[in-house]
Amino acid sequence: MPLTTRRRNKVKGVQFTLMVVGASGTGRTTFVNTLCEAAILNHKVCDDPGNAHLEQGIKIKPVTVELEEDGLRISLTVVDTPGFGDSIDNQASFQEIMSYLERQYDDILAEQSRIRRNPRFTDNRVHCLLYFIPPTGHALREMDIELMRQLSPRVNVIPVIGKADTLTPAELRAFKQRIMEDVMYYKIPIYDFPFDVEEDDEETIEENIELRGLLPFSIIGSEEEFEVNGRSVRGRVYPWGIAEVDNPDHSDFIRLKSAILGTHLGDLKSLTEDVLYETYRTEKLSRTVHPDIRESTIYPEELVTQGVRLKEEQLRREEEKLRDIEMKMQKDIQERQQELAVQEQSLRILESRLLAHAQSSPL
Repeated sequence: MPLTTRRRNKVKGVQFTLMVVGASGTGRTTFVNTLCEAAILNHKVCDDPGNAHLEQGIKIKPVTVELEEDGLRISLTVVDTPGFGDSIDNQASFQEIMSYLERQYDDILAEQSRIRRNPRFTDNRVHCLLYFIPPTGHALREMDIELMRQLSPRVNVIPVIGKADTLTPAELRAFKQRIMEDVMYYKIPIYDFPFDVEEDDEETIEENIELRGLLPFSIIGSEEEFEVNGRSVRGRVYPWGIAEVDNPDHSDFIRLKSAILGTHLGDLKSLTEDVLYETYRTEKLSRTVHPDIRESTIYPEELVTQGVRLKEEQLRREEEKLRDIEMKMQKDIQERQQELAVQEQSLRILESRLLAHAQSSPL
C-alpha cells in the first residue's frame, strides 16, 4: 500500500534513520521485516540452550535498505538493539543506547568543525526511536518510564504496543489509556505529533490530532501472507479468523508507517537537526569552553521548551546585531553633523571676512 506523503517531502534520495528498541518477544524484529517487506533482521535463536541463562548484553546493529513509496525514494537505516531488556539490570543498556545516539551527534559536530569537509560524510543521526512496550495490559513498567525519560532529550521517541493482537479490543483501549496517563503523569516528552493552531492549516491539525489519539500505536506484524476473499493480505491466523496487518480496524501499522516514512518524515528530521542536535551541540561547546563546569543534566520535561528557547536565542542575537548597526549609523550621523557644523562655521567666518574686506575697500 503506498504511503500518503506531503508534497514538500517528494524529493529524491531522502535519508532517514529509525531505531527500534524493545525486549525480546515484543515483535520488534517482525515489525521491521514487515515495514521493509523483506527479511532485514534475523529472529533470535538460541544456538546453545546450556548458555541460555547467561546475559549477553545489548548490541547495536544498524542496517540500511532502499525503499520507494509513492515516488519517494528513502534510504532507510534501521538500528536494531538486540539484547535490550534481557538483563536483570538494564542501566548499562540505557547507557549503550545513549552513547550511540551521542556518538552520531559528535561525528557531525566534528565534521562541521573541519575547514575542509568530507563530501562523502554520512549523517547517521537517529531521527526516530520506536519503543516497543510489551502487551501486558497493565501500565508502564519502571524500565519503560526510565528509558523514555532518559532518551527523549536525544531522540524523538514514539511508544508502540507490540503484538497488540494478543489483547482484546477493550483490553487494548484500556491499556492505551493507562499508558498515556503514565506519560502525562511522569511528564515523558514523547513525540506526540505537535502542531501550531496559528501556523498550521486545518488539514494538518486534524491529521495530527487523529495520530495523537492513536498513541501508543498498536502494532501487528507478520511476514506471512494469506488469501482472504480473493485478495492477499499480511496477517496472523487464529481460530476465529485473521488479524490483518494493513487493516486499520485491526492494527495501527499502516498509520504509523505512513507517518514516520511519509507525512512526518520531514518533521522528525527537522526536530532532530534544529532542536535535539542544536541542544546537544550547545551543551558540548559550553563544556569545551568551561571545562571546570560539570556536565549539566537536561531533564526530559525541559525538552518541550528547548525549541522555543533556541528561537528566542536566535532572535536575541538578531536584535543585538540590529542594535549594533543602529549605534554605528547613529555614530556616523553624529560625525557627519559635526563635520557639517565645522564647515558651516568656516563658511560664516569666510563670509564675514569677505564682507569686512568689501566694506573697507575704496569704491
